[in-house]
Amino acid sequence: MELGIALPQSGASATAAAIRDVATGAERLGLDSVWVFERQLRPLVDMSQGGGAPGPLPEIYASVHDPLETLAFAAAVTERVTLGTSILIAPLHPPVVLGRRLATLDQLSGGRVLAGLGQGWMPQEFAVAGVPTAARGDRFEEWIQAVRAVWGADPVTFDGRFYAVPEAQIGPKPVRPGGPPIITGAFAPPALARAGRMGLGLNPGAWSFDALEESLGIWRDAARGAGHDPDALPVVLRVNGDVTARPLDRRAPATGSPEQVAEDLERLDRLGVRHVFWAMGAPVDEQLDRLAGLREAVR
Repeated sequence: MELGIALPQSGASATAAAIRDVATGAERLGLDSVWVFERQLRPLVDMSQGGGAPGPLPEIYASVHDPLETLAFAAAVTERVTLGTSILIAPLHPPVVLGRRLATLDQLSGGRVLAGLGQGWMPQEFAVAGVPTAARGDRFEEWIQAVRAVWGADPVTFDGRFYAVPEAQIGPKPVRPGGPPIITGAFAPPALARAGRMGLGLNPGAWSFDALEESLGIWRDAARGAGHDPDALPVVLRVNGDVTARPLDRRAPATGSPEQVAEDLERLDRLGVRHVFWAMGAPVDEQLDRLAGLREAVR
């Protein structure tokens, strides 16, 4: 089981010193990955996230460091940890532009990129990027096809409904042939099925084990139906919650005391989840200590 931590990329805690300390501390502790997310702006209207009731968006969305610049900074002060994105909003960026940026980071870090990509959900972000929200799923699927072409052998060419790349040489190429592994944040059954059909890895959240098992089943069935081996595709669980000092009575998977989380990791392993990272709400200077306690419990 690989374990990781989100970098302090947003809000008041997002300082160069904090990002450096968490990145180097994660590597020193023996964690496997550090993670960033993408948010372009914080609209000042009530909105629904994940199907919940509308309300104000988190205040940390008001100031979010750019994900790839943050990972480049982390790459420069580390040597081993995987550099993950959870999630970049692919349709906000031309495939050639974001594809080259990810390939550059992959080259400069020695092939450490794990690309989490998604279709996005916030209309205001599409508006400021000048991208229509219509047919987001189809646009995202074609975007993945286009970026795979960009990461492939020269000359590159692509002609689709939403994107076109003239015959050209495009570099740098990623370290691994075909590009870094891709995971996607998918929750609705059609999105899960599409991810499996496309041969993408998965970056789910987990509100319950039953919901996670159901999501993985939809994704795996679609992958097998399209000729992909789901066991060869990465599954990285994002935990929006804390490892705590004391046990919790009511909790989501992989939250609670180190002993509770250690038991959950065994159950996640049986489900085929091999990589878990935490985006914690605890003070930044406590997060690595909490994961150190978890590593001891796992041992």
